[in-house]
Amino acid sequence: MAEAVIFVLMAVGALAGALTVVIARNPVYSAIGLLATLFSVAVLYVAQLAHAVAAVQVIVYAGAVMTLFLFVIMLIGVDKSEDRDERLPYQRPLTLAIGGLIVIVAATLTLAGFDWVPAATATSADATNGTVERIARPMFTDWVLAFEATALLLTIAAAGAIALAHYRRREG
Repeated sequence: MAEAVIFVLMAVGALAGALTVVIARNPVYSAIGLLATLFSVAVLYVAQLAHAVAAVQVIVYAGAVMTLFLFVIMLIGVDKSEDRDERLPYQRPLTLAIGGLIVIVAATLTLAGFDWVPAATATSADATNGTVERIARPMFTDWVLAFEATALLLTIAAAGAIALAHYRRREG
């Protein structure tokens, strides 16, 4: 039952974030909606016992890619003045109420004995298939050459992008 509640809450969060990406007029709000979607999907990965994929989702996409998106948005320039009139006077209290409800539901589930990380207490090998240890061991033994080649390729691409940006700046 608790898994269904978590799924529904995160699915609604992911859909709300996706709608914000499409509907928002301000690109910064769209980026924040994308961030909400990425975090919701990461929680869904944890619910499916794919902890390594959830960690990659948060570190790579919610961290690095969102930082890149925000840099590009700020580089393009969204420094126009914003209208700061309060059009939704009940938005802040409603947000606080929803946040409090989420905390109460999480506390109730915890006190009821809900196992938030079932892979940590599981005994079968299938339950721990998506853990970081099960993915990292083959990655750093059998696939280490491909892993290092990918890292080298990304480093060369970053150096090339910096060199091109510096070259174009000197031309102008």
